Amino acid sequence: MSEIYVSTDIETDGPVPGRHSVLSIGAVALTADKQLVGSFSANLETLPGRAPDPRTMAWWATQPEAWAACRTDPEPPDVATRRFVRWLRALPARPVFVAYPAAFDFPFVLWYLSEFAGENPFGYAVIDIKTYAMAVLKTPYRRSGKSAMPAGWFDPVPHTHVALDDAIEQGRLFCNMLAASRLEK
Repeated sequence: MSEIYVSTDIETDGPVPGRHSVLSIGAVALTADKQLVGSFSANLETLPGRAPDPRTMAWWATQPEAWAACRTDPEPPDVATRRFVRWLRALPARPVFVAYPAAFDFPFVLWYLSEFAGENPFGYAVIDIKTYAMAVLKTPYRRSGKSAMPAGWFDPVPHTHVALDDAIEQGRLFCNMLAASRLEK
């Protein structure tokens, strides 16, 4: 095995890395055939001197269970980030970052890895699930969202806005897409 897919989801208090804080990170390492190799989860303390985005906080007000989950036992960002790097380094193959949307999650993760761990085990090995769906479905990007994806790509797991739950959900989706694309050849 030369690579392992690390489905990663974050929850934040705003849209801009470095200006806003990661509140929670969840990641699962999966083989291409959907075998779970391991998982990582951490709630993080907010960055000092940064203010949350009012629109994001208004959305959080509609998600009280998810908010409570991401504020339980937060760790300092440097501690959580270095723990994440150790977990990534212990995986049995090189990690590939997988997210939906990667354009949101990866910049935050990259910023935290650079700021607090001084290294990025992913490099720039990043897969955006919607972009992969565009290629598999052979549809334009804006018509490749979840509503356009076949029902068989989705496992019956909840979308809770809890980072680890959502990382599991999107990781399974990605592996199902991989399997479907290989069957079509």
